[in-house]
Amino acid sequence: MLSRRDMLKGSLAAAAIGATASTVFIPLRAAAKAPVVGTQAPGYYRLMVGDVEVTALSDGTGQFPLADLYLNTSPEHARTALANAFQGTPTSTSVNAYLLNFGDRLVLLDAGTSDLLGPELGKLPANIIASGYHPDQIDDVVITHIHTDHSGGLIMNGKKVFPNATAHVPKLDAEYWLSTENRDKAPESAKQYFDQAVLSTKLYSESGTLSTYEANASPVPGLINSTHRPGHTPGHSALWFESKGEKFVYWGDITHGDVIQFDEPGVSIAFDVDPDQAITTREAAFAEAVSEKYLVAGCHIAFPGIGHVIEDSTMFDWVPMNYRADV
Repeated sequence: MLSRRDMLKGSLAAAAIGATASTVFIPLRAAAKAPVVGTQAPGYYRLMVGDVEVTALSDGTGQFPLADLYLNTSPEHARTALANAFQGTPTSTSVNAYLLNFGDRLVLLDAGTSDLLGPELGKLPANIIASGYHPDQIDDVVITHIHTDHSGGLIMNGKKVFPNATAHVPKLDAEYWLSTENRDKAPESAKQYFDQAVLSTKLYSESGTLSTYEANASPVPGLINSTHRPGHTPGHSALWFESKGEKFVYWGDITHGDVIQFDEPGVSIAFDVDPDQAITTREAAFAEAVSEKYLVAGCHIAFPGIGHVIEDSTMFDWVPMNYRADV
């Protein structure tokens, strides 16, 4: 009986004979040259969670100086931790959104940046189309919080990106970011965020398609639930659904990246409205994700940004979902 080693030897010998014979007909050196293509594949990834089709969508990646934006740590420590994870400074950071197909309703979780944060971002509409859908088909856009990289993409070139959708925003965020009084009290460097919040939501408000949801309420009853996760913004909320015993939780900006804040939940970021509350919220979100073992999606975790949270020797860790092609 042939052993596996004998079979391998036979296969190698046959391959060598074939290769030798082929040189009679095929040139040893190909003369053709091809230019570097220089573009990435369309940014979408699809999976089923129970009966719900989830399409992860990339709005692009931006170069952000994360090491200089983290609080309760030093830039030097942050740069070292990022470098140990083979991430540079500035750090290439994903901006993700998630399209849910419930069969009779299309719901988008967060809307990306539009053209408000530079040309590397704002790719969400094109990637929706590349994924086989169209912005016109979307029934609801549910926003985790009214920061530019989550709500800015509601409009582009002065028009609604989702003309047939209702935009749902946290009530506490609407009261905070759409307030002229709060804008006036804010430092000059922060006023742009209030202006962009008004700009992004204005057309929906004027057309009666801007809806607010209370803390821990269901923005789209029967389909999408919310869990109030304040600190990053007053109304910041995780969005989730369950189907056939599986749970999917999109937690927005619980973390920025997938390195520093898992090992050190006490590190906040300059964008947090209430950094201390954001830390408490992050710890609670991590603990729940570990306990319930559900799928987590994060806006600023490397695309497609879906995985699980586990405890490890240093605190917590992010485990990306294994790639699957059998949707």
